[in-house]
Amino acid sequence: MHLIEQIDSWSQSHPGRIAHISGDTTLTYQQLTSQSNKLAQHLLTAFPNDHSPIALLGHKQTEMLAGFLGCIKAGHPYIPLDSSLPTQRVEAIVRTADATLLTVDQLKEIIANTDVPDNFKIHAPKIGNPWYIIFTSGSTGIPKGVTITRRNLENFLEWILDEQDFKEAGEVFLNQAPFSFDLSVMDLYSSLATGGTLFSVSKDEIAEPKKLYKSLGSSGVTVWVSTPSFARLCLMDINFSEKMMPHLRKFWFCGETLAPEIASTLLERFPNAEVWNTYGPTEAAVATTSILITKEIIAKYRPLPVGRPKPGTLVEVHAEDGQPTPSGERGEIIIAGPNVSPGYVNQMEATSKAFFILDDQRAYHTGDWGHVQDDLIFFDGRMDFQIKLNGYRIEIGDIESNLHTVSNVQDAVVILAMKNERADYLAAFVILKSRPEQTDFEIMREMKKQLGERLPDYMMPRKFVFLSEFPTTPNGKVDRAKLAETLQ
Repeated sequence: MHLIEQIDSWSQSHPGRIAHISGDTTLTYQQLTSQSNKLAQHLLTAFPNDHSPIALLGHKQTEMLAGFLGCIKAGHPYIPLDSSLPTQRVEAIVRTADATLLTVDQLKEIIANTDVPDNFKIHAPKIGNPWYIIFTSGSTGIPKGVTITRRNLENFLEWILDEQDFKEAGEVFLNQAPFSFDLSVMDLYSSLATGGTLFSVSKDEIAEPKKLYKSLGSSGVTVWVSTPSFARLCLMDINFSEKMMPHLRKFWFCGETLAPEIASTLLERFPNAEVWNTYGPTEAAVATTSILITKEIIAKYRPLPVGRPKPGTLVEVHAEDGQPTPSGERGEIIIAGPNVSPGYVNQMEATSKAFFILDDQRAYHTGDWGHVQDDLIFFDGRMDFQIKLNGYRIEIGDIESNLHTVSNVQDAVVILAMKNERADYLAAFVILKSRPEQTDFEIMREMKKQLGERLPDYMMPRKFVFLSEFPTTPNGKVDRAKLAETLQ
């Protein structure tokens, strides 16, 4: 696969097909090729013999897609930045990457005022060169830029397009995540590579349910790509069903743990759609494992498995000595293969700590707990979610997994409450499947009784907070920091 050539080919075979819908604005494949060529020509003129990163700041405007491809055609990796990011963080990212910043308004101006000569030539990256850089949170407060090469991206796409059996020039992909979040790579390039249509929902639509449901109802989406948190938000409305979105045939999840209750409800509301669970860190190009979630899988496993590794990629669970753990025993998930990033941009120390060589392949320490059962990979939470309370080491993910087994629990998040900068107690935030005619205290008492059959006393949350929904970050994940603020 040569991804740029594949995308541009649709402007020849289906020039009028819609590549992107964002609000009231549409972009055809012919326009996408034309606009991206104009940006590439501008960059080649402005930065001759320069292949440094270009940071693109916007939200979900159609010009952002032209910006991504224009950078690539000029030989520059791009850094997607969402307009919701604080100015200081944008400045820190640009500084860390030694990048040039272009806003969406500047992209519009460049596209409007650039002519492309007849001898225009694409300068796309070679197979091992960077394609994009996505910044994730750094434990030191300094964001880390994950470099993804053309090989990494095309390796992911070749696997997923073969597995998912998308219809060429016929799918409509939901784009929920901001382009600065690597989940968006899943829908963006799966859509463009197959001549599909990317349907973006903006942060303003997500903030107003009436607008969101109206937009979804008229979208024609066939492939749903989102975090589980976003799907849970939509399921709050009983009308979110096959009747609202009759063309939807596939749910595709990544970026968070998929609760069994969410998967089960989706299968009930959308009986003709598949539900897929995937797993993979940004450092391994979006996703590395996958599994089709069926009613049988939901009945057999709690938590749900994240599946089996993609062909040609090694996914193992290692003990502290670096050796694979026996079946059922927890350890760190390790990923090795052609999808693993070369490292963090301009951060050699962080790169050397996280990446290594395993079986002659580039490998990555995910920092995720996991285990293998029935030849399936299970994600057991973040290793950095390990806390110490009253002298005991506790895994937050362990408590959350057990909470999901409690009757009437749809979803749950556990937070460590702090007092005077000291660990004070555990609080469980819970979304119920249905509200019983009981007081919060009575519901909590019953939950503690069920949890007591699985957890020792020192792991039992002291406080239970019952919510109708969880706050989410701009990326669509549960906002744990905001939940923690409510405990202060």
